[in-house]
Formats: sequence, structure tokens, C-alpha cells
Amino acid sequence: MDLLDFEQAELYFDEPLAQDVSRLIVAAADKYGSEESESLLLRASLLAPQHLMVLVALYRYYFYQHRFEDALLVGESTLAVVGRRLNFPEAWMNLNEANLGEGVLRSMGLVRFYLMVLKATGYINLRLGYFDIGRAMLEKLVELDSNDRMGGKALLEVLRQAIDNDGAMQRRA
Repeated sequence: MDLLDFEQAELYFDEPLAQDVSRLIVAAADKYGSEESESLLLRASLLAPQHLMVLVALYRYYFYQHRFEDALLVGESTLAVVGRRLNFPEAWMNLNEANLGEGVLRSMGLVRFYLMVLKATGYINLRLGYFDIGRAMLEKLVELDSNDRMGGKALLEVLRQAIDNDGAMQRRA
């Protein structure tokens, strides 16, 4: 299946967002860099804990603050929320092409979003040094995205080169 086919695809930001929650996200963006920004995002999260726009805002905040443990928690929560909407298996490692095909019938946009979150969460795991889980997530992405539309193969190649270089450096020492 072509994961770049967006005709009639619902995207995560197309979902209506309550005005009070939207105002909190806008205020957090306006105050980015201040301590108040995070508290505004957390309030938005309390009001709409499963809204994808809120989860994305919170993930981005933590990611750009280099708070990768927090970003990882949000990424894992997002996988669970989107996975339930698509009727995917609870654990991402059990996802297969048949599940993906059924998910596409519900929403191609949400399937793409799920795969992007899988990639992002795999990357965050790598950044935190959780190489086994990060690699497994990226390998699952590549398995499901045979045309590599999400770019998972490039991250796996970078990981492979880093491991090869580390091994070569250790042999030289």
C-alpha cells in the first residue's frame, strides 16, 4: 500500500478541539521557554488527554527541551491512543500487515500518524540508549512500510554504522 496516498485521509489535526484546550496550546506556544509553557500544556492534557493535537504539542515540547524520557512517555501514550482508534493490537510488536490494511479502511491518515509515532518513539529510545527496543521499533516500521515512505531504513542504517564504528573504535583501543 502507498502510505503517501492522502486522498480523503483524516489527519490528526483535523479533529475538532475544544476552544479552551486550543487556547491553552496557543498560550503555551506564546510562552515557549518559560516555566508556564509546560503547565499550560499539562492543563490541556488534563482536559483532553487523548486528543492527538494535545499529545503532539506535549511531545514536541519535551522533545525540543531535550527531555527525552518525558517525550518517550508521551510517544508511548500516543501509540496506545491511536492504536485503539485503529483497532490495532495493544503491543506495537504484534502489529502486522493485515492490521495495517484494516486500519487503512478506518483512516489512512491515522495509520500514517501511528507509523510516524512508532518511528519517533524508536528514535527517542535510541537517543536514550535503549538500543534494543529502538532498533526493534524501527525494524517493525520497515517491515510494515516496505516502500520506506517513513524513512525508517535510514535510521537503521545510521544505527548500524554507529555500532560498526563503535566496534572499530573499541578494536583500535
